[in-house]
Amino acid sequence: MAYDDVRKADADIKETHDLIASDKVEGTKVYDPMGEHIGSIERILVEKRSGQVSYAVLSFGGFLGMGHEHYPLPWSKLNYDESLGGYRVDVTKDQLEGAPRYEREEDDYFTEENGRRVYDYYGVTPYWI
Repeated sequence: MAYDDVRKADADIKETHDLIASDKVEGTKVYDPMGEHIGSIERILVEKRSGQVSYAVLSFGGFLGMGHEHYPLPWSKLNYDESLGGYRVDVTKDQLEGAPRYEREEDDYFTEENGRRVYDYYGVTPYWI
């Protein structure tokens, strides 16, 4: 196999046993502890310097893509459940509705202060500590 063919094949990889491509994560359903669908991952946010996935942005609510809410979840809160084909979180829909969220147009949401609010709300150690 030629070098260019190997590079193209690597770029086309979507999933292995331990790895998954970001474009395959986007749109993946998220389930509460009881296995009820509560939303979908809209995007993931990666820390620029460490390369660590910091947040999954969960969207739910609305109709036909209009009016849905955006909830940043610490990546550590998500556990992939093969039987569901999605991520399970230990957060109920009621807890999520009270969680920090942001509007789609808020480009400046991800400040250190808001990051602390998110991690404090979910009771997990921030990724930067």
